[in-house]
Amino acid sequence: MGAEKKNFRKYVKALWIMAGCIVIFTIIFFWLIAAGKLGFMPSFEELENPKSLVASEIITCDNQLLGKYYKQENRTIVGYDDLSPNLINALVATEDERFFKHSGIDLRGFFRAIKGIITGNSSSGGGSTISQQLAKLLFPRESNSGLRLVIRKFREWVIAVKLEKSYTKEEIITMYLNKFEFIYGAFGIEVAAKTYFNTTPDSLSLEQAALLVGMLKSPYLYNPTRFEDRAMQRRNIVLKQMLKNRYINRAQFDTIKVKPLNIDFQRSGLKKGIAPYFRKYLERSMIASKPELSKYGNSERSLQKYIEDSTAWYSDPLYGWCNKNLKPDGEPFDLYKDGLKIYTTIDYRLQEYAEDAVETHLKLLQPQFDAHVKKFTNSPFSNDLNKEQANQVLLSEIMRSERYQAYRSKGLNTKQVLKEFEKPDTLKIYTWDGYIDTIMSPLDSIKYYLKNLSSSFMAMNPVSGEVKAWVGGSAYGFTEIDMVRSSTYKRQVGSTCKPFLYTLAMQNGMSPCKLVPNVEQTFILDDGTTWTAKNSSSTDYDGQMVSLRWGLANSVNQVSAWVMKQFTPEAMREVMQRMGVYSVVPAVPSMFLGTAEITLYEMIAAYSVYANKGVYTTPVVVTRIEDKNGNVLSTFKPDRHDALDENTAYLMINLLQNVVREGSGKRLRLNYDVYKDYGGHTAPFAGKTGTTQNQSDGWFVGFTPDLVAGVWTGANYRSIHFEDLTRGQGTNMALPVFGRFFKKVFADSSLNYREDFEFDKPENFNINLNCDEMPDTNQDQNILYDDFYLN
Repeated sequence: MGAEKKNFRKYVKALWIMAGCIVIFTIIFFWLIAAGKLGFMPSFEELENPKSLVASEIITCDNQLLGKYYKQENRTIVGYDDLSPNLINALVATEDERFFKHSGIDLRGFFRAIKGIITGNSSSGGGSTISQQLAKLLFPRESNSGLRLVIRKFREWVIAVKLEKSYTKEEIITMYLNKFEFIYGAFGIEVAAKTYFNTTPDSLSLEQAALLVGMLKSPYLYNPTRFEDRAMQRRNIVLKQMLKNRYINRAQFDTIKVKPLNIDFQRSGLKKGIAPYFRKYLERSMIASKPELSKYGNSERSLQKYIEDSTAWYSDPLYGWCNKNLKPDGEPFDLYKDGLKIYTTIDYRLQEYAEDAVETHLKLLQPQFDAHVKKFTNSPFSNDLNKEQANQVLLSEIMRSERYQAYRSKGLNTKQVLKEFEKPDTLKIYTWDGYIDTIMSPLDSIKYYLKNLSSSFMAMNPVSGEVKAWVGGSAYGFTEIDMVRSSTYKRQVGSTCKPFLYTLAMQNGMSPCKLVPNVEQTFILDDGTTWTAKNSSSTDYDGQMVSLRWGLANSVNQVSAWVMKQFTPEAMREVMQRMGVYSVVPAVPSMFLGTAEITLYEMIAAYSVYANKGVYTTPVVVTRIEDKNGNVLSTFKPDRHDALDENTAYLMINLLQNVVREGSGKRLRLNYDVYKDYGGHTAPFAGKTGTTQNQSDGWFVGFTPDLVAGVWTGANYRSIHFEDLTRGQGTNMALPVFGRFFKKVFADSSLNYREDFEFDKPENFNINLNCDEMPDTNQDQNILYDDFYLN
């Protein structure tokens, strides 16, 4: 008996020691978490004084606010008194029944949630309190797996307790609802109420409040605009929780649960303010990390992107600025919290004119294209794709969609999902006039979006390098692909590449008036095969001698091919590289056709060499960055180098002016009233059109002495395009944006851009540019052609 009693005491002692160890371990564990020893822990300042976490501002060169960068929402957007009681009751009943009774952690609710997971009762509520959910929103988890997830979960407990000490229950509810993103750019309850019901938070009805609270579990999964049945089921679960917690009675529940959602979708403009593409580009540039090869793919395109990013990291002080520059405390700058003032080169007025020009053009062009693609066998894909190829593209688009992932999460296989995509449904689709409701299948909606054309535009000062306008695409939010400088979505440049070849000719002693044969040119390739350059269409001058100026003005392939034969592809590529083209350009005889994929950013910077008397100037988008107190942290200036001699640049201006005066760019003077003919043969604008194979891309790049601008227009897939050259060429696809932009620029006297500009002629320039003073062209062309042919 004594031995048993002694053993019992040992067991009790061991249990007490074990319990004590657990208590000590728990205390030490939570102390380590609270002290930030096991990962990030917000400081007292971040919890008590969120106003010190200031959004960074983007400011234009004319001192207009372009936008802000922030992650933590302004929690004073809506006050507690501005929240409908229905909303508060629905939130507490569903997310945290004991919210007003606990101090940030609800162990009873935690174990109830575990029981619900085991029993499959989804209406039992979550394990996280509202305070814990707020902690997760304010300070997101960096990892969602393993031990780190466990530590971060307990860290949220600590933060929740700190929040409860710092704020009242009402303030916590307000902060939570102001912080949550209800998708479609609806940050916070005020925007969500406007987006889904066109009302204010204090006017939300019981069923409206229940729907929005239901979305808190997963706004994508319970998106009422796409998954109405699922969203209604979730709304009714919220109503059931309100009934259970006596916020509503049985009669109210029975009445409301059968009501339709009655969504009044009022999504704010997809552009989200002015210059959205530029703001996103600037954001990505400033927060970029040092490139690591392991994070890039193995494809040739991925490796090229790594090279370009690495070059930018070491040569561009703006790229990765936040990580390259440290605050006095040794931490890198936080773009979203440190209240930086970023002074950009963008001119607010020019940006507005550029966006308006793009939108106006596409509203006119898109209906033409819509009618055109209806004739295709596998619309919207052109007839150069067969049915199997078209279906493969559509499948890749389907598998990237949110709807596909939702169906797969329900257990449907791919074949079953594809059948669902073919069923008609009520969908909201984007048009230039906003969202509209329509009946179509999800598959047809994908086809609808794929056939939408997009345009990108950029304008810069050729002397200072300052970028004045940046339009990455047609409608930000519908497509976020930035075609100005995306290294992933580069496009072939077509005949806008030909001036680089003519530059090579001019710097080697040829003149614009030099006569050359307009005949087919055959090249022997490295593998022994041949390639023959031919004109895209016949002219009255086929087989005759023509001037280089006429050849470039009319974008005649055979003339360019003759020039290429006088030099080498490598020599042309060297010219392009000196003029700032950094993309991969294969040195092949056909390169003058613009088969290389180059960004609009590169092309505009390269053309600026002509306007800037042969000097290449790196485009700059930011002039200085200040801290929140106005102290200058960094200033930015462009790099410059001589790319061409001044005479060559001036000769190219003459050639490119003739493109606008009487060549492929003459629509600029005929349709947009921006062409002024001062002094006889002078055409102020200089520029070049470009059209790629199958009319997949339309280009125009042009300039004055003070402004270089360029336009690209096309669809996201090259297989979606006009099939005829008349509508698919650059003069129809891209040039109109340029014309409309400059018409507005010249009409705005506050900008000081003059229509009666002239390009400065170099000193001692004595090359004859009046090709009309040459002998009778028709007669001499035939004679010279005969001599050439016989030789």
